[in-house]
Amino acid sequence: MDSTAQQPKPSPAALKAARQSALMANAVRALAMDAVQQANSGHPGAPMGMAEIAVALWGRHLKHNPANPQWADRDRFVLSNGHGSMLIYALLHLSGYALPMSELRNFRQLHSKTPGHPEVGITPGVETTTGPLGQGITNAVGMALAEKLLAQEFNRPGHTVVDHRTWAFLGDGCLMEGISHEACALAGAWKLNKLVALYDDNGISIDGQVKPWFVDDVAARFRAYQWHVVGPVDGHDVEAVDAAISQAKASGDKPTLVICKTNIGQGSPNRAGTAKAHGEALGADEIALTRAAIGWPHEPFVIPEAAYAAWDAKRIGDAAEARWVKTFAKYKAKHPALAAELARRMSGDLPAGFAQAAVDAAVAAHTAAQTVASRKASQIALEAFTAALPELLGGSADLTGSNLTNTSHTPNLRFDEAGHGNGGRHINYGVREFGMAAIMNGVALHGGFIPYGGTFLTFSDYSRNAIRMAALMKTRVIHVFTHDSIGLGEDGPTHQSVEHAASLRLIPGLDVWRPADTAETSVAWACAIQSRSRPSALLLSRQNLPYAPKAGLDDIAKGAYVLAEPSEVGLKKAAQAVIIATGSEVQLALHAQAALAKLKIAVRVVSMPSTNVFDRQSTAYKTSVLPAKLPRVAIEAGVTDGWWKYGCAAVLGIDTYGESAPAPVLFKHFGLTAEALADTVRAVLGK
Repeated sequence: MDSTAQQPKPSPAALKAARQSALMANAVRALAMDAVQQANSGHPGAPMGMAEIAVALWGRHLKHNPANPQWADRDRFVLSNGHGSMLIYALLHLSGYALPMSELRNFRQLHSKTPGHPEVGITPGVETTTGPLGQGITNAVGMALAEKLLAQEFNRPGHTVVDHRTWAFLGDGCLMEGISHEACALAGAWKLNKLVALYDDNGISIDGQVKPWFVDDVAARFRAYQWHVVGPVDGHDVEAVDAAISQAKASGDKPTLVICKTNIGQGSPNRAGTAKAHGEALGADEIALTRAAIGWPHEPFVIPEAAYAAWDAKRIGDAAEARWVKTFAKYKAKHPALAAELARRMSGDLPAGFAQAAVDAAVAAHTAAQTVASRKASQIALEAFTAALPELLGGSADLTGSNLTNTSHTPNLRFDEAGHGNGGRHINYGVREFGMAAIMNGVALHGGFIPYGGTFLTFSDYSRNAIRMAALMKTRVIHVFTHDSIGLGEDGPTHQSVEHAASLRLIPGLDVWRPADTAETSVAWACAIQSRSRPSALLLSRQNLPYAPKAGLDDIAKGAYVLAEPSEVGLKKAAQAVIIATGSEVQLALHAQAALAKLKIAVRVVSMPSTNVFDRQSTAYKTSVLPAKLPRVAIEAGVTDGWWKYGCAAVLGIDTYGESAPAPVLFKHFGLTAEALADTVRAVLGK
């Protein structure tokens, strides 16, 4: 007997649901192939292959409101395989976001809201900028962590106001990138049970079938991370994916990976299952064949009303947000202080008294005039700021005792076996610099926290692309980089930063601070915290730095200021030259100024803790600090290239790698001494 005869016939309701799911999935396929074809650029394969997965999640589970993409308790969705951007653009358009068809027609064109990879702040409903593979899932880990911490901090019995999930689509490329290991291992350690990742297991990348170079047992790998794993399921069966998602949502103690077996470019008769479907337009002939194969008779960019009706999420989204608004109103009535604090935190506003707290911290540092390493000065500033700002969420990549990112107000974050947190605000990221940086991006994008994290400056190379992404996305993230130069000493050139300060300063939108003492460090921290649309990097010394006496503190925040005029070393004449210094070299500049004064040579010393901030000042201010008529000499324990833009006649620095020796020996070896600086100034002046 034919076994198929034993199968019950689908009910009329099931048949209707199947037809609707097919219509919804094919609308996504059609938009993806049409937009890529019109642009003659893009990646149609992933959107076409993941269409049914999208129907299951976006059509049945995702909590969102197209009318309000910033609703605080919405689910967060991340397309980690961002090359498949037409998938999210199609979903946003179809479900009712302010993304009209004209923008899909303008895919990958100048100033469109549909750029080649999803970009936060450009397209309504896009939560993070993705494209560099692996960083999207890592951002999602940060978002899920932020949700969990906020829920534990603010929810009260009978009043659950933080209760949403984080969803991520990801592909083989994300799993091949090492950062996915860093982030997913942490997600398991943190028991982020509201994080669900759906893996598009299609076995294809740009170079072809991945079998020769990607042999991971993905399910075993994620189980080892302490994730639940569901599947593999048929990624083209909406009901199977729907059931898997429901199973994932039932997880009370772990994140979940849903493995979906798919066919890249599904629906294309000749391209499906091949690398050519990954990153090329299908071509007019293949699109015609695909339309016939999937039963899609409509012209390019034409979506039938039935498909729009099936995808429309506006009514359900409005109702979901309205229920939350009522819940929050009851919460506010019962817990007004908590409600106000949560609203403030999610808005990104600082407390009303923070500006004064920042001034007080700087004045305290100025008054104390301590001789300490700037990494210690950073911790002193953090003591004040973490007390004033509960949203400061710190951490370190296994270097807490060296980075000094912990304070008495930030106990280490820990989770028990049930996944409950202890309220800690300092994260031990382990040796995961890149993962830490991208997780901080996700935390910042979620809202409610200002994340900061520490490592050695030389290891900024590991996290550089996530730092760049923070700048691109304009997120308020603070990187604490200690051991900033050859001042590290005996560990040698592998750990001594030489090119790193200059390299970070080249990232557009990143403010790099290299403070010289406790007051400058305090101001740098305050500026970083107040900078809502620019990430910051604080470059801090291992070795002690003496306090540099100064007349006032107001101009430090401008990135550079006149630290000492000739009169301050007993010389009553106008400056003949300017020494520009930063960080640990400011003390050398002051010593050189004093030595030159004995020779009746008058020199102004300018401390420049942030070239990026100084460069944004008015021409008038910049000229007041660096008068055009005065020759300039710069000094920094790093590569010299970046200093010539200030019209320097000479620059003292290090254009080689360091050496292994005590710090004082190294500074002398490389000619970074007050005597060498004074001699250079004399040579420039012909004296």
